[in-house]
Amino acid sequence: MLPKRLVLNSGISTGTFPEFVDTILQLGAARTSAYVCCANVHMLVEAHRDAEFRQVLADADVVTPDGSPVAGAVGWFHGKRQERVAGMDLTPALLAEAERRGQSVYFYGTTDAVLSKIRERIERELPNLRIAGMVSPPFRKLTPEEEEAHVAAINEADPDLLFVALGCPRQEKWMAAHRGRIKACMLGVGQAFLTYAGLEQRLPAWARRLWLEWAYRLWLEPRRLWRRYLVTNSHFIYLIARKVLARG
Repeated sequence: MLPKRLVLNSGISTGTFPEFVDTILQLGAARTSAYVCCANVHMLVEAHRDAEFRQVLADADVVTPDGSPVAGAVGWFHGKRQERVAGMDLTPALLAEAERRGQSVYFYGTTDAVLSKIRERIERELPNLRIAGMVSPPFRKLTPEEEEAHVAAINEADPDLLFVALGCPRQEKWMAAHRGRIKACMLGVGQAFLTYAGLEQRLPAWARRLWLEWAYRLWLEPRRLWRRYLVTNSHFIYLIARKVLARG
């Protein structure tokens, strides 16, 4: 398993991008009921504030350094450079490698329109990838009967990887609650569904290296994201600075 290093009070998995891909696919092939969280600044600040959510991250088999500041903080605190492992990059890499290894995938979340676009891209670019299923659950709390039916359908399809897009922190809590019930490696990748479907563009690689992706997302959805990025990012900087000063 990939070693974890503390950033604030949450463990972040470390390793190369190919090591993350291989570890996740091995978890899927073993049919272990595992889950993967892609940790950005917002997630770490939420975990710092909320002990219950902090435990969700602590129990994850893999916690990727999804945000550049998170990957950077791993290096600052532990003296070893860590590359960013974003869900938006991890998703296409996992799909391509799953096709090569003959493993199957299942998509749970978002909308039927987004899932249709994902299927179109897979059929065009990865024609031999086995799609075990695609389900867009209702945008409300499911009844116990509905929940059981979804779990049964996923297990009947028997995927190696289950990609989950329910939004943070709902998708992370959902995966934690379903560990031991769903026999697959679950991945909370949220926004990656939209980018893989081609419905939301990403910044060029040079801009991502300058940590500008948050500004682009804020420009796209200012009313929904202003608090997350302006308030939460500022709080993250404050918490990191306090840690650095405490060590010095």
